[in-house]
Amino acid sequence: MKYGFDNEKYLRIQSEHIRERIAQFGNKLYLELGGKLFDDYHASRVLPGFQPDSKLRMFSQLADKAEIVIVISALDIEKNKIRNDLGITYDEDVLRLRNEFQKRGFMVGSVVVTHYNGQSSADAFREKLARLGITTYVHYLIDGYPANVDLIASDEGFGRNDYVETSRPLVIVTAPGPGSGKMAVCLSQLYNENKRGIEAGYAKFETFPVWNLPLKHPVNIAYEAATADLNDVNMIDPFHLEAYGKTAINYNRDIEIFPVLNALFEGIYGESPYKSPTDMGVNMVGFCISDDAVCCDASRSEIIRRYFTALNRMAYGDCNDSEINKIALLLKQARIDISYRRPVKAARERAERSGVPCSAIELSDGTIITAESTPLLGPSAALILNAIKHLAGIDHSVRLIPQEMIEPIQHTKTCYLRSVNPRLHTDEVLVALSVLSTTDDDCHHALECLPQLYGCQVHSTVMLGEVDHKIFKKLGVGLTCDPVRKV
Repeated sequence: MKYGFDNEKYLRIQSEHIRERIAQFGNKLYLELGGKLFDDYHASRVLPGFQPDSKLRMFSQLADKAEIVIVISALDIEKNKIRNDLGITYDEDVLRLRNEFQKRGFMVGSVVVTHYNGQSSADAFREKLARLGITTYVHYLIDGYPANVDLIASDEGFGRNDYVETSRPLVIVTAPGPGSGKMAVCLSQLYNENKRGIEAGYAKFETFPVWNLPLKHPVNIAYEAATADLNDVNMIDPFHLEAYGKTAINYNRDIEIFPVLNALFEGIYGESPYKSPTDMGVNMVGFCISDDAVCCDASRSEIIRRYFTALNRMAYGDCNDSEINKIALLLKQARIDISYRRPVKAARERAERSGVPCSAIELSDGTIITAESTPLLGPSAALILNAIKHLAGIDHSVRLIPQEMIEPIQHTKTCYLRSVNPRLHTDEVLVALSVLSTTDDDCHHALECLPQLYGCQVHSTVMLGEVDHKIFKKLGVGLTCDPVRKV
């Protein structure tokens, strides 16, 4: 895998910059955290070298100064909103986030339930948290939010919300997903801290778009592709341009809300500490790109990956035309098409020749390996075997897993576990290889090559099952699939 991002530099300068911002506001800062904290795979895909837990590791350097407040919307609790990447509800993710933070030595001060309007499901969730010894607060719906500034910055607006007790200089406000009300919680706290005579500030920590990269840089276009379902649009920050005469990139929602935020800051402080939405950010990721060409290439691949993901969701009825059309437009803006992703062409060409589902992988040295579905193996399982045989220098004709071992596994799957598909999945192939590796040197050497798949790119001519998706994700492999259901 080629690296284009200096992770160690990022950990150093990002934590330093946040310390500076804390000091700017009298040693009390509410930091709204956008995006994912310890599983930011999008950032690691478009910025090769960025570790998925980089932000968490960076905050670990500030752990003695920080506490975490987790926010969840009562509206999301009520409709059992699912976090798609984990397959769990937002209320379940609150507990997962809390446990993960605490395991890493962070103080989790409380949970805030926002958009509260007496929902019984929210009350039940608060009771559950109380039984677990977790402090909760409620913030209410405010009529006319965010435009009705006079009401919002009053005792009937923010003043009606519970005051969240905090004790440390840095309060990180995070949530299971977007639309939870993180910003409103921060602003409500500023209002209520000010009423108590406490000077506090607000900043936003959002990795994308990268404010000091060009508007149409592939990294920023990839962010638009990632948020196509939210209809986010990257824009030049007009407030920043007017105030400083410098171009900075932000996105539509922050730019649209800034005049309101500015008015709220003035209502709370008497004057606004910021001249632009970009000023509010603390993101230093753009200063840590060490090889722009590598990041551009990875970002173009990510745009294509997002396009295929949307097509797959459409095949299951979970996506609309507008999302697909937007990503298709972004492909044009990036001046690429799906042929830029080399495994796509290779997999499709083999499928055309063989008439069966096929897959292809591009290895780190540019080598393309292909595989096809057989009566014994699915296309993804066959591909992993072909790839690690190549990396281990094992002749392609060698069968690492003998047929007499595969057939009993298939018998168990179909006869005892009632599986319709007898072919082995990737996890079953890897277990079989592991068993054989104790007595077979080829299997042992092939398994040792699995880490070399990290960062490689795969395409399948059919949609793969959940198991195969998870295995490729654990191996660090980028996967795309044609929107074709397996037969």
